[in-house]
Amino acid sequence: MSGHSKWSTIKRKKGALDAKRGKVFGKLTKELTVAARLGGGDPVGNPRLRVAIAAAKAENLPKDNMLKAIRKGSGEGGGAVLEELILEGYGPAGVALMVESLTDNRNRTVSDVRHLITKYGGGLGEPGCVSWMFDKKGVIVFDREGVQEDELMEAALECGAEDLQSDETMFEVLTDPIFFVEVKEALEAKGFQPTLAELQLRPRTTIRIEDEKPAQQVLKLVEMLEDHDDVNNVFANFDIPDELLEALV
Repeated sequence: MSGHSKWSTIKRKKGALDAKRGKVFGKLTKELTVAARLGGGDPVGNPRLRVAIAAAKAENLPKDNMLKAIRKGSGEGGGAVLEELILEGYGPAGVALMVESLTDNRNRTVSDVRHLITKYGGGLGEPGCVSWMFDKKGVIVFDREGVQEDELMEAALECGAEDLQSDETMFEVLTDPIFFVEVKEALEAKGFQPTLAELQLRPRTTIRIEDEKPAQQVLKLVEMLEDHDDVNNVFANFDIPDELLEALV
């Protein structure tokens, strides 16, 4: 199971994201703009835009905000040009980090991210230093309570999913990123309501962290990176026991 999924799900349940709603909206808006700029403003022919719209709806981003961001990306609005930037490195306990950013100032973003990673005992690396450890997947998470594994597995495969993974508390349906939205909507139509649905960089291998201090350092670094205005997503290959994760969020 993905440590990222567990951490994101626990934060949502505890309402830890509510106080950061404005930043969440800002990041969703930037992703809509870039998706429209790169692939056009029609979600039918733009898988990335479909994913961005689904994420925006899940967070209740107002429709007017979504349309304005898409129009801007399609060339109907002004403003600074945003650049995609993926930074790689290592954090505490040797955890691999992938930082996805959208920025209008590459030098500022690189400098800020390097400072944060170094502050917590890690280091920013060269492109490709850790990306080989990750695969991009659509991830749709369901609580175990009230869900039959056999029924979810059958429905997921019928809807075009690649795999189903589970632990004591949740199920993860994995999809090809291109078909992520279609699989999510098909499962919802069958009555399965996800607690989390997003594109993730999934680690091929993980680093188990069972001691509180390094676990706290890793989570604090990821949180600080996510709080940065230019950073959209942070993925890491940590594996922290559920009890410790619950206590630290």
